[in-house]
Amino acid sequence: MKSIIELSKVSKSFKSHLLFSNVNLTIEKGTIVGFVGQNGSGKSVLFKLISGIYRPDEGQITVRNKELGKDCDFPENIGILIDTPGFIDIYTGFQNLKYLASIRNIINDEKIKQTLALVGLDPENKTKIKNYSLGMKQKLAIAQAIMEEQDILLLDEPFNALDDESHKKMLDLVKALQNEGKTILITSHNDDDIKYLCDIIYKIKNQQIIKND
Repeated sequence: MKSIIELSKVSKSFKSHLLFSNVNLTIEKGTIVGFVGQNGSGKSVLFKLISGIYRPDEGQITVRNKELGKDCDFPENIGILIDTPGFIDIYTGFQNLKYLASIRNIINDEKIKQTLALVGLDPENKTKIKNYSLGMKQKLAIAQAIMEEQDILLLDEPFNALDDESHKKMLDLVKALQNEGKTILITSHNDDDIKYLCDIIYKIKNQQIIKND
């Protein structure tokens, strides 16, 4: 398989706290890669480094053979679910996605509605975000990460707050996205989810990213 993401000798610290030290990592195209580790180990920071939100203190990160901070500031065509997306409370779910889609302007209203339905939300629902349940907000967050057919997905705890039925549907959706050729990086505190979904699992511990055999 062809590598799509590479970290070479990457180190990252915040003030005096070292999160990553001289880390090397290669992600192959079309795989689902899981990351596990204790709270504060650096899972979300890793995703922010790969997405260009953070810059490494040392080392290089390349996505599709383009070095971040040199060849480009942010990777192209990447879907991100990290932390809680900043949705506009007085907009509906559809209005929020339409606003976000207007930035790149590559999908139409019909595609937005299809994506909402795909994650289990009613495209015609006029409920404002401020009245959404946590589970509904999580589904909308997943929708914004995948609606533009992004071929790299960074999904940080994507199944939080989902009921059992929705949880199963999202597991199936992630598998279906891989079958479309997408590369998916995912974190979850649920070991069963990680083992079910992932082709390879890494553990973040002691400032290193180690293959979890």
